[in-house]
Amino acid sequence: MTHSNFSRQPLGARLFSFAVVADTHVNESEDTCASPFATNARANARARHVFADIAALDPAPAFTIHLGDIVHPVPSMPSFEEAAGRFKAIAGQIDMPLHLVPGNHDVGDKRIDWMPADIVCDDYLDKYRQVFGPDYYAVDHGGARFLFLNSLLFNSGLAADAAQRAWIDEQLAGASGRVFVSLHYPPYLHDADERGSYDNIDEPGRGWLLSRLADPRVEAVFAGHVHNFWYDVIGRAEIYMLPSTAFLRHDFSEFYRVPPADEFGRGDVEKFGYFIVDVHEQGHVAKLIRTHGAMRGVADDGKAAARTLPTVHTKTAACDGIAVEMRHPWAEIVEIPCTGGVQEFGRKLARNDYPLMSMWEMGLRTLKIPVQDLRDDKTLRRARLMSDVGHRFVLTSLGLPDAKLLQQARQHGVAIAAIEINLNAQALADAGAALQRLREHTDARLLYCKIRTGADDEHFDGKHYSHFVNTGLRASELEAAQTALLPHFAQKNLDGFTVRLDWGADLIATHQQLASQARDWGATVNVGVKLADRLAAANDDDTAIAALVAEAFLAARTTDTVSYSFDTFMDVDRGYFPRNGLIDRRYDPRPAGLALAALNAVFAGQAANDGSVERIDGEAGLRLCRYQSGGQTYELAYGCGPALQRQVEAGAFTRVVDLTAQRVLQAGDDWTGYARLPLPDQALLLIQRN
Repeated sequence: MTHSNFSRQPLGARLFSFAVVADTHVNESEDTCASPFATNARANARARHVFADIAALDPAPAFTIHLGDIVHPVPSMPSFEEAAGRFKAIAGQIDMPLHLVPGNHDVGDKRIDWMPADIVCDDYLDKYRQVFGPDYYAVDHGGARFLFLNSLLFNSGLAADAAQRAWIDEQLAGASGRVFVSLHYPPYLHDADERGSYDNIDEPGRGWLLSRLADPRVEAVFAGHVHNFWYDVIGRAEIYMLPSTAFLRHDFSEFYRVPPADEFGRGDVEKFGYFIVDVHEQGHVAKLIRTHGAMRGVADDGKAAARTLPTVHTKTAACDGIAVEMRHPWAEIVEIPCTGGVQEFGRKLARNDYPLMSMWEMGLRTLKIPVQDLRDDKTLRRARLMSDVGHRFVLTSLGLPDAKLLQQARQHGVAIAAIEINLNAQALADAGAALQRLREHTDARLLYCKIRTGADDEHFDGKHYSHFVNTGLRASELEAAQTALLPHFAQKNLDGFTVRLDWGADLIATHQQLASQARDWGATVNVGVKLADRLAAANDDDTAIAALVAEAFLAARTTDTVSYSFDTFMDVDRGYFPRNGLIDRRYDPRPAGLALAALNAVFAGQAANDGSVERIDGEAGLRLCRYQSGGQTYELAYGCGPALQRQVEAGAFTRVVDLTAQRVLQAGDDWTGYARLPLPDQALLLIQRN
């Protein structure tokens, strides 16, 4: 069966945006809470920060949506109305419409007989309506219809269940354009056929709702309740499950291979956040804003500081020249233990979508994956969904890959940009006919990656013996390699090759050599960037790794013939060659990931494959390069704080971007007002000269 791709990348102008907030769990007072967790007691201050943040957005969203669990006290508690009043005061910071849907804390839990919770009922619904307004309704805006649903009604047996279903059918039938749906409970967490749990809508209501969400006019579905990020597709609609602004559902900390954060994972503040959704003429972009658990007190006045860099997303990024090697699972399905609380009668399956969330927020598009990932049906499906969003895949294979596997991936709509074929020198010499046959099954670029043997590298240095795998030609070996490679290029057996860039090598100087070589040979070059050079000692120099990512980003923008693959996306903190990556083991961005996001923001909308990059001299302690494109000149400066400040002040500048802090200093600003001054021992700045 061939799957036709449905591009989810937006087209046309941005029409408007809206904010989406979930699970604020506002308490009846600032210092007390019905929950025993200290994290919950901070919910009001964190909600206050979020609404202040939204109020400061420029351009301002057209409206804000809240996905339920507005307050923490349930309707049967005497503190419910007081908490509702607190929420209204907090949300009053925004000068725009606020659309609410009820959560289980607002109208009672879904109808279940195995949990001692207050169940949704007419009395609780009446109380919600009196305090917050209608529990389901529709709004038309900008040519789109927005449906706000009460997910607690499904399977409730209440008269309002049937009434809402009839109303949904009427609203869909009357919609002339696209439709966006908001509700508290997601229809499902991992699979549409999963058994009922605390985290989903039970059957038969789930099946009924999914059949309506499959309407081709439904473009997006936003759900809360689970306090974690997930993404899936229902028909043509993208479904997003949002993080909370207040706390993490910490049973899902099982995703990590390291201990959970504060309060057994509940206080993992790096997972808190909300969405900004840009609606375009065609399509939309849902962008995560991490709040990092920031809090704002009752006495704090004035608007929050406006953002200095726009938020980026893979859908709209133009970062094709940077890839990461997915050495860890990137669509892993995990059995979440039944630890008690809301999950007691068996484990449940959940896919870890935090790698995906991290990729999107830094604008990362290209992933290098082992060919084995295409053998698993569920991973294959994820690769197809990600291809529709704008991701591309580079397959790496020991020997020639199975042609049937490539056919299957193409039929499923997986965007395979290149196939890296790992062979030793003799195997390459014998591979001509097999490479030509492989051409019949794929239109991806075919890249040769040399498997290095004892003839290429010393295995014994007089003290240590090494038998560890190494691949890739070195730049210094290209002249000797042309006899073996050029015939394959001439016969169209291969499109290019992989060069390894060892840690400590000069990326800019190597780039210039490789760009010239690629032009002369009519080939493309994939540079495998190694982030460690020691087998038994960790490379945890985050700023140095970020500087390397930034240099590669700028270099890759000058040509479409040289691209860069960093040899791990997530930290390798055990095993051989330990090193930091672009995210840590809790899937939170490291400085390298923050720098990539900042660069994608700075160069958003600017044409790539243009300009030049060169190494330039500076004072001791600085590493500098100059990038010129479109009449603009930029300097990338990495080094110690005082030297960086002198470099900035050496000439006129338009702005300075601290790439790892994602802060901007505009021309005319006083250095002393800059939040990062004094700069740390090592920092990474992008200086835009006049």
